[in-house]
Amino acid sequence: MNFSSAVSDFSGQMGLMHMSWQEPLMWAIGGLLLFLGVYKKFEPLLLIPIGFGAILTNIPTAGMMQPGGWLYAVYQFGIEGPGLFPLVVFMGVGALTDFGPLLANPKTALLGAAAQLGIFVTVIGALALGFDLKEAAAIGIIGGADGPTSIYVAGRLADHLLGPIAISAYSYMALVPIIQPPIMRLLTTKKERAIKMEQTREVSRLAKIVFPVGVVLLCALLVPSATPLIGMLMFGNLLREAGVVDRLAKTAQNELINIVTIFLGLCVGAKMSAPDFLNLDTLMIMGLGMVAFMIGTAGGVLLGKLMCLMSGGKVNPLIGAAGVSAVPMAARVVEIEGQKANMDNHLLMHAMGPNVCGVIGSAVAAGVLLSLVG
Repeated sequence: MNFSSAVSDFSGQMGLMHMSWQEPLMWAIGGLLLFLGVYKKFEPLLLIPIGFGAILTNIPTAGMMQPGGWLYAVYQFGIEGPGLFPLVVFMGVGALTDFGPLLANPKTALLGAAAQLGIFVTVIGALALGFDLKEAAAIGIIGGADGPTSIYVAGRLADHLLGPIAISAYSYMALVPIIQPPIMRLLTTKKERAIKMEQTREVSRLAKIVFPVGVVLLCALLVPSATPLIGMLMFGNLLREAGVVDRLAKTAQNELINIVTIFLGLCVGAKMSAPDFLNLDTLMIMGLGMVAFMIGTAGGVLLGKLMCLMSGGKVNPLIGAAGVSAVPMAARVVEIEGQKANMDNHLLMHAMGPNVCGVIGSAVAAGVLLSLVG
């Protein structure tokens, strides 16, 4: 091969020679995600890797997500098949979660369940917009406001929609302080928001140890498809509560979840190739995600109002909004809204009950959908 032929071959492989308007647009979208993560601090642990992954996958001829590409290999290992990365993240979440508030007031579990209403309503909406059943199930899980669960279900049911589903899930999780308060104020009165709840009781160490084992057995018997998610969540929590494996608990809470989060984010971003992302489906998914999140919030608050009525005004309905599994942000929003109505009101620990139950609820809902359409 002479020099001119080598130069010609090299120039033919340059990304500039194969670039369309779509790639720069996707770089801009990746840059926007980086901006939101770095400067606005919207879920930075995920949005920064996702944004950078979106830029990498849209470099022409680089082949990051083609067979043989390193991101393709990581994606095959971590998200396709058993969905290893979301499961490891769930273990870390379990190791970080205190289920004490839920055990102290078990009836708040109903609020976490009610907030999953958005998932099933959105499945129906997605079907009405022309998505097939598997795609609709993957889109609907956004309503649980649980990023790892959304990624896990999308990877199993609608791999081609993973990018927009993950972006929608994490975007709305980051926007909890903006989306939820208007719904909470619309559905409650100031008097209801000002209700002070009694201090939660102390939960024994034995109860905290038995709880994760019992939840796994119950979910495995009722919804076997939820066992991977619930199992890893509760295993992580058992490491936390056992009190004799601090090294394992700290690894799950820190190093392991951080390492996996890096690759999980990069892989999600790598699914945002221009042909898969720049289409009408993405816009519909973003819209459906917003609807799902709003309905989930409303479902929790409305059940909270019913519980308030039935308890003679002892339950503040605001805590129902924390039933979406955006932990602990949704619970903090409840605390803030409660204090706006009554400065002496402290709802954070009460809201953590439905908040952590929302994590379990979204995993169970995912298992139900996988059983029905997987």
